[in-house]
Amino acid sequence: MSYLKDFNILKDKFDINRESINIDELFLQIHNLPFESFSYNILPGEEEYRCNEHNKTFKSFYNLEGKPDTPNLNRILNLDDSKIKENINFNYSIFQSYKPEKEKPVKEKAKKKKPKKIKSKGVIILLHGLNEKDWTKYLPWAKKMTESTHKTVILFPIAFHMNRAPKEWLDPKFMISVNKERKKLNPNLSYSSFANAALSSRLQFYPQRFLWSGLQTYFDIIQLIREIKSGYHPIISKNESIDLFAYSIGSFLALILMMTNPYNYFSKSRLFNFCGGPTLNRMCPTSKFIMDSEANIAVYSFFIEHIDQEMKKDERLAHYFSKLHPVGNCFKSMLDYHKMKGFREKNLKEISKRVAALALKKDQVIPPSEVINTLNGENRNISIKITVMDFKYKYDHINPFPVSEALEKKVDKYFDKVFKIAAKHLK
Repeated sequence: MSYLKDFNILKDKFDINRESINIDELFLQIHNLPFESFSYNILPGEEEYRCNEHNKTFKSFYNLEGKPDTPNLNRILNLDDSKIKENINFNYSIFQSYKPEKEKPVKEKAKKKKPKKIKSKGVIILLHGLNEKDWTKYLPWAKKMTESTHKTVILFPIAFHMNRAPKEWLDPKFMISVNKERKKLNPNLSYSSFANAALSSRLQFYPQRFLWSGLQTYFDIIQLIREIKSGYHPIISKNESIDLFAYSIGSFLALILMMTNPYNYFSKSRLFNFCGGPTLNRMCPTSKFIMDSEANIAVYSFFIEHIDQEMKKDERLAHYFSKLHPVGNCFKSMLDYHKMKGFREKNLKEISKRVAALALKKDQVIPPSEVINTLNGENRNISIKITVMDFKYKYDHINPFPVSEALEKKVDKYFDKVFKIAAKHLK
């Protein structure tokens, strides 16, 4: 079946609030399981913070100095991140493919079908891009990966993304009003849209959110894997391997997971990066679908230009970015290409045989040259295999596989090429 047909069937039948979905024409079974994040209290909004590992307590450093007094923006900015229920309790999806059964006599076929028990060769956690609120784009990706590798694919949402965002942030009417307020406040604003207004507002006025929501997601993934390894997961066996398929900013998180290797969960894991891999300052995330110019300036200013001064002011930030926390230290090494280069490249060398990447020639958000610069290192002595591909149709970072009848055969060709390379690495 073609990518376009798969896309349309999956878009029509996928519902993250349904416990189980069987799609017989695609030989696919989808389960949506509840997850409760235990790491929400690392987010802005708490009066006090505690690092139990090092027996340290920190006062809240959460403030929104310079926050505008505008009604709709305030509804977003006045929310305490740690109290947003949708980000704490949410569903994640599990995709499993099965082989078609042989034709049976008519009488037997009339019997009620039982859910198929599927044997899996391992698990692939799929991590998505920045400012995404809908899984639709990734449904054919997950289907293709489980079909090609015979592994279980988990679609796991990053904090405040996908179904972890408040419903109001998905309301076009409300977000258009927020976007209008942003334009009035910032006359030189560019790449502004209702689609990126929530993320842009939150990061412009408190860029630290990029770190804290990233850390929450990091700990959530560890929590999920601990559940699997402990034998408590209702679908996945504790003995199954764990691999990663990561796209865009998901690659940033996946590389940190691989480099830190918490509890040795990723000692044998493989990672495939699609349109991802550079340090933060070598990405170009200004886009109507990602973040606007003011948000990008705020994030760059905080994490690239002034991070050392910010750590002097914020004791908790300094603590999590110190050597006491490998995740924070690795996170910091992935911010600026020119800083902590020796540390970063040493870590990348250690995982290089288990990491591969595919970049797209016309990708302006994650340029292929910057994927190579980071993952192969300044002296090109890191042996991570990187493939650079160009599609013979109009595409971009946000939409590498357009849903179009006119392009159906071409999209099929390159979609199959990309996922054949990914599956080969992750098998």
